[in-house]
Amino acid sequence: MSKHDTHFMNVVSIVIGLLVALTVVLFALARIIGNRTQVVQVQSDPAYVAQVRENIRPFARVALAGQDNGALAIAAPVAVAVAPAAAAKVPAAAAAPAAPLDGAAVYASTCKVCHEAGLAGAPKSGDRAVWAPRIAQGKATLYEHAIKGFTGKTGVMVPKGGRMDLSDDLIKQSVDHMVALAP
Repeated sequence: MSKHDTHFMNVVSIVIGLLVALTVVLFALARIIGNRTQVVQVQSDPAYVAQVRENIRPFARVALAGQDNGALAIAAPVAVAVAPAAAAKVPAAAAAPAAPLDGAAVYASTCKVCHEAGLAGAPKSGDRAVWAPRIAQGKATLYEHAIKGFTGKTGVMVPKGGRMDLSDDLIKQSVDHMVALAP
């Protein structure tokens, strides 16, 4: 390598080194200024805090068959404060379904779907001939099949009719209601 080439490489290396050093200094200066002027305002902004809480909220809860999962009621989404101008652009959130209060309401909202039409081999509501052998097994067996689920020769009963958010007591009340429909 000639003397000119070596001198050129030294100059280019120094220029690149100075540019890297300048970049690091500017980055550090921006972080220092930003920490003093933005962090306090951003962290104390109620809309920002609400959005962070919504983002770190667990997105799912697990319900186990055969256990009382009444505490896993469906909750409405957390509201986030929105500026009035932006509020017109945000669609309203759908309301969460109301939890049934008794066995008849559970039957009307959940059980009726399968048991009225006999879907998936479900015994039809009010059909005494189909219900008689099941009722003869005793309420404890009916409760267990309704809560934990059951696969029989003629069909399938999913645990709690697919409504894992309902308590075992409500499921038992709905079983009692269906038994009463088949006198």
